[in-house]
Amino acid sequence: MSGMTEVSSLTGRLLVATPALADPNFDRAVVLLLDHDEEGSLGVVLNRPTPVVVGDILEGWADLAGEPGVVFQGGPVSLDSALGVAVIPGGTNGEHAPLGWRRVYGAIGLVDLEAPPELLAAAVGSLRIFAGYAGWGPGQLEDELVEGAWYVVESEPGDVSSPAPERLWREVLRRQRNELAMVATYPDDPSLN
Repeated sequence: MSGMTEVSSLTGRLLVATPALADPNFDRAVVLLLDHDEEGSLGVVLNRPTPVVVGDILEGWADLAGEPGVVFQGGPVSLDSALGVAVIPGGTNGEHAPLGWRRVYGAIGLVDLEAPPELLAAAVGSLRIFAGYAGWGPGQLEDELVEGAWYVVESEPGDVSSPAPERLWREVLRRQRNELAMVATYPDDPSLN
């Protein structure tokens, strides 16, 4: 039996970088997986705010973007493209989803940034704009999981719009009900310990 047919979807879950992950693109990163199947994986880093204000590049969406109202670096791939991720409070099923929003997992979905913002304004609880994304080819993420590069944990809708993204790595780990909660205390630089 092929390992590729056994891929269970991690869509909607968080990848939390382990302290051992050596890639500087993902140091202490919290990645929301937007798509995960046998063809690969795609996600956005939730805790990499940039100094770029949303209104500077997507003026119409600025009023819907949560605090801080900046663009986030979603990952190292396609930095010249933008993705919108929005939480629709209470979630909605397919026929009641607002135009311009496609459910990813629970109340979390992708926003069509080409659509008029007014279509979503009444429904959106929070919105984040990401420049670029994190991507993995077929089996690549699974290999990184086996190597111990990532912890996989449940996401919460508030993770997308955390007002203090610099604390998200520790906060996500701290809320776990197992030994992962202890990892939240791991020092930024273990050599100084």
